Amino acid sequence: MNFLLDTHTLLWSIANTRAIPESTLEIISNPINNVFVSSVSLWEIAIKQSIGKLVISNIHSKDLVMAVTSQGFTFITLEPEEALESRSLKRYNNHNDPFDRMLIFQALKRNYTLISKDSRMIQYEEIGLKLLW
Repeated sequence: MNFLLDTHTLLWSIANTRAIPESTLEIISNPINNVFVSSVSLWEIAIKQSIGKLVISNIHSKDLVMAVTSQGFTFITLEPEEALESRSLKRYNNHNDPFDRMLIFQALKRNYTLISKDSRMIQYEEIGLKLLW
């Protein structure tokens, strides 16, 4: 199966925290599964670090790419068509985060299961989002 990590899932995975349920960790670490990280997540991390909204103490941001690949995750880029077509993603009143919306759109468009704890994402299941956690 193909899975896309939400940004917080990525960070918690790298930090090896206990915030991710064991059953989800098993899926992430199972080599039979393809686990993807979007360049959108790296952009989100960089922006939130630059405005002081995110502090990562366990890894330097320049080492983040290596940390991702060393876990066996594969990067995906944001395709120009995805960027433009994302405007068609249904908008819910309680969910306007542009990074989340792009990750949701990529998961929908590529038929990936999004791994996220964010309860606001459940509402996107009605339009086809496959969600884990």
